[in-house]
Amino acid sequence: MTPGLFISFEGIDGAGKSSHVQALADAFRQHGRTVTLTREPGGTPLAEKLRTLALNDPMDALTEALLMFAARRDHLMQVIEPALARGEVVLCDRFTDATFAYQGGGRGFDWTVLSQLECWVQATPQAMLREPDLTLLFELDPIIAAQRLAGARVPDKFESQPVEFFARVAAGYDRRAAAQPKRFARIAGDQPRDAVWRDVLRSIEQRGWLR
Repeated sequence: MTPGLFISFEGIDGAGKSSHVQALADAFRQHGRTVTLTREPGGTPLAEKLRTLALNDPMDALTEALLMFAARRDHLMQVIEPALARGEVVLCDRFTDATFAYQGGGRGFDWTVLSQLECWVQATPQAMLREPDLTLLFELDPIIAAQRLAGARVPDKFESQPVEFFARVAAGYDRRAAAQPKRFARIAGDQPRDAVWRDVLRSIEQRGWLR
């Protein structure tokens, strides 16, 4: 059986990552792969309820982080792990890197505590730490990202944060990527959409997952 494949999409709000998730799913399906499309926080009925709380209700950074990891555990057990066991390609709009970027970088929460939660929550029955095989990190100047978001929709409590918050989030993402460079593919989000897509596709092809 073809082994499962786990790819996450990351970046600050407005960086353009979500617009390429479906295109990559279509590319894998054209090559005969079964694809599971999902997102975080969310992906299961329970996790979607927690998403609504985390994205809208005021709370401190620890409460936010605990909600994110609670949703993630249910998501892993109910969706991601079963799909990978079936040999599917899992494409996830955000995963744990977002928690480090938003709660760790944006909120300034303790990175060590987040790392401990990561180890507890992402432990699999095989006693390994579940991480994406590849993380596509869409990078964009926070000022440009804010301009893209302006008026697009009613913002949640994260999208309505000031530019300075997103600068800290971007720094959090950069810290994660610098610590695990082999897992990350950095995508310049300030290019035309077709050029961004070519970079996404190239990152997949270089790993031999598409031809």
